[in-house]
Amino acid sequence: MEIPFRVGQGYDVHRIAPGRRLVLGGVEVPCEFGLDGHSDADVLTHAVADAVLGAAGLPDIGHWFPDTDPAHAGIDSQKILARALAEAAERGWHLANVDATLVAERPKIAPHIAAMRAALAATCGIAPEAVGIKATTNERIGFAGRGEGMAAFAVALLARTA
Repeated sequence: MEIPFRVGQGYDVHRIAPGRRLVLGGVEVPCEFGLDGHSDADVLTHAVADAVLGAAGLPDIGHWFPDTDPAHAGIDSQKILARALAEAAERGWHLANVDATLVAERPKIAPHIAAMRAALAATCGIAPEAVGIKATTNERIGFAGRGEGMAAFAVALLARTA
């Protein structure tokens, strides 16, 4: 019997990079720092993409977009997510919903959540109501708590395409 649903989880982390723009969930967030990475370093979108790929039983984004390939330098992470969704679709899956948590001491994320939900929903081809985004601090514990980086966790539910 084939199960009509699959769940995948994603995790990503990036170091703080002063002077770089901060992109989270496809939205540029005003801030004096960004995140370090080969792409635009959108930690939230990377976690979502990995959750989609995991649910489809596929390798993580490093397989599809290796940081050793100069062709992907500075790539918009929404393109990474779109590729993950396309790979899942080729195997008969579509995204039903996604839920993600961003771990960061600053900046304040709440004012940007609606825009992030809208941006991710647009890329995913789902309603904004099917995109959950939460933000939390790490209570000044660990690398995120010390403001050295940000982390994101995501869970994606894929459904078999009819």
